[in-house]
Amino acid sequence: MSGGSEREAPHVLVLCTGNAARSVMAGALLDAHGVWARVTTAGTHVVEHQPMSRRTRHALVSIGLDVPAHRSRQVAEADVDKADLVIAMAGEHVRYMRRRHPAAADRTATLSWLAANFPSAQPGTRETLSERVRALDLAHIDPDAQGDVPDPAGGDESVFVECARHVQRLVHDLVDRLGPDPSEIA
Repeated sequence: MSGGSEREAPHVLVLCTGNAARSVMAGALLDAHGVWARVTTAGTHVVEHQPMSRRTRHALVSIGLDVPAHRSRQVAEADVDKADLVIAMAGEHVRYMRRRHPAAADRTATLSWLAANFPSAQPGTRETLSERVRALDLAHIDPDAQGDVPDPAGGDESVFVECARHVQRLVHDLVDRLGPDPSEIA
């Protein structure tokens, strides 16, 4: 977080199934773009504490990212409670959140949907990320109409690289919309 900011950085939780590929890629890309948020990743059906696969590692390197230290982790109630925004990789993850963590339904949408629909931060406003997310009424958007990032699991390295490129395009489209550190707003 930049010095001088009066607000704590919002928490963005990135979610996929195994927390081994898509959420890791999106989390690393959000961090690489320097978004003003604390970014964490988790999965809906995880074998805990596993390192990312060599295919995920290769895909991250292929798009020019440093490989983050990573161990898979199951999404927990504490993660959800702290999250200002939950970025899911697919509609199935949105449905999971609505089923298992219904209080987060209004803070959860897919990366594809957010990249296309999240409102840009308005210059000169101090509206928080939470306030902007709340205004979207995400709990009423059909998860099946939000768009998925296809799971590369089972694919070869080229499938993982294509997934990383797809996630990279979506994150690029979302980053500017998330907005700057409020200390940078005049």
